[in-house]
Order: sequence, then C-alpha cells, then structure tokens
Amino acid sequence: MDVIHTAVWVDNIERTIEFYTEGLELDVNWEVVNDGVQYVYIGGEHGEIQCKYDPDADYETGAAGGFDHIAIGVENTDEAFETLCEREDPPVHTPPITLSTMNRRIAFVEDPDGYVVELVQQLG
Repeated sequence: MDVIHTAVWVDNIERTIEFYTEGLELDVNWEVVNDGVQYVYIGGEHGEIQCKYDPDADYETGAAGGFDHIAIGVENTDEAFETLCEREDPPVHTPPITLSTMNRRIAFVEDPDGYVVELVQQLG
C-alpha cells in the first residue's frame, strides 16, 4: 500500500495551480471533471495533492477547513475494505464503489481521529 494523495477543497483553482506549479515547481499530473467537480492532481513522483474545485459549492477553505481526505493505494478495494472493517470496525462513509470516469474502485472510512481515508484501486 502507498499514500497516493491528500485531498483539499480550493476556492480558486487557477490560483492554486499557479501556487504549486509556478511557486513550488510541482507538476499538474492529471485533471478530470466528475459530477461538476474539477479535480486537479498536483505533485511529484511519490504523492499528489488532489485539489477539488466546485464553483457552486459553499464551503470553508484555508486553515485546514478544506481538508477532505487521505488516499491510500490498494491492490483490491473490496478486500482491503473487508479486512479493515473486520480488524478495526471503522465508521464507513462510502462502501466500495466504481468510478468509471476516473477508472478507479474506491471506498471511504474514518480513522480513529475522525480523518477520512479513501482506499483506491486503479482499474485496468
């Protein structure tokens, strides 16, 4: 398993991209729009920041108010989810589902401190 990204909500996607790419010289690795939300993955070889932007949303960003989740790469989302639930019985936010637009199978649970953890399996 690997940590693959930390997700944050942003209120100005262009400003955020400029900060990380021009200011910190990181790369935009890939982008996708899913259900009206723009996802921009910025980072390097060993991890990314998933910047989430929804022009219609009303949410607080900054000072960790926009923190969304930590993503962990797994070989098989269903197996990892079942094992984790058997061993730890975490609160479940989303049981395993497939996101065809992102070519991933995912699930969301909470860690002991209430942080949301996404289990991500790359499909195909």
